[in-house]
Amino acid sequence: MEKIILDCDPGHDDAIALMMAVLSPTIDLKAVTTSAGNQLPSRTLNNAMRILTLLGEKDIPVASGNRKPLMRELKTGVTMHGVSGLDGADLPQPDFPVQTIPAIELIAAVLRREPEPVTIVVTGPCTNIALFLSIHPELKKSIKKLVVLGGGMGIGNWQPTTEFNMLVDPEAAKIVFDAGIPLVLLPLNVAYKAELLKQDLRKIKSLRTSVSEAVSSLLNFYGLQFNHGNRHFNGVPIYDPCTIAWLIAPEIFSGKECNVEVETKGELTAGETIIDYYELTKRKKNAYVLFDIDREKFAELVFSTLKLFSQKG
Repeated sequence: MEKIILDCDPGHDDAIALMMAVLSPTIDLKAVTTSAGNQLPSRTLNNAMRILTLLGEKDIPVASGNRKPLMRELKTGVTMHGVSGLDGADLPQPDFPVQTIPAIELIAAVLRREPEPVTIVVTGPCTNIALFLSIHPELKKSIKKLVVLGGGMGIGNWQPTTEFNMLVDPEAAKIVFDAGIPLVLLPLNVAYKAELLKQDLRKIKSLRTSVSEAVSSLLNFYGLQFNHGNRHFNGVPIYDPCTIAWLIAPEIFSGKECNVEVETKGELTAGETIIDYYELTKRKKNAYVLFDIDREKFAELVFSTLKLFSQKG
């Protein structure tokens, strides 16, 4: 069983990643920390709490992280995720308390008490993890690996070559990528392929549980936002669940070891991930980068994991 801490900024796709992390029997979710990104920090925190309340989970500790990026003003994903950050679904209000300590101290507490290193999954900006590494360098060895959703090779979703998570806090991303911790990167190259088609959405809705109804409503809203862009999708790409899917079933992905650098100074490219796919720079490889996914197996994995809610005691 993979012990993880999920650092997220819910966000529609973060919410589904959180659901999968809770429901999968192969994932042991030790804590949830939230960052500013898809919405303001108070809303991403509330959204994580609402999802856990929906799932009936009151024992997983949740803590809020930094209120803004390390060196920049906060950009939010309100155009994709709406005013609440989870527009489209009627979710319950939290029925358990948030941790009184900040995110980095919750991460530290989990790593100190666990006998073996823990995987940290990052589906939002890297702010919390960069701060954690700066304040608690002695605990770096307690991180098994980092699984990060973000970046892209030659593509972007907020700038021509820049993905949103990296754009929000490129300085934090650079600290994380330079930390020397084993890192798995899921860029837009693979996330764009992780689509749920109409038949997949119908299957999820057919489960007729409170969770499947929430997911259906969330994706109905989220899918409309993709239709406003200039890039054509056959379905709804759900980026962040790729991280949990890789932990559950890495065999449905393919990738390669690469050197990845994060641009922090470019006038038009701040936050761009420079992925040295062809080993042109000869710099040390610091990430295993995923580039392809079996879409049908991914969709089935999302469905089968969400189905486990109906079996939850």
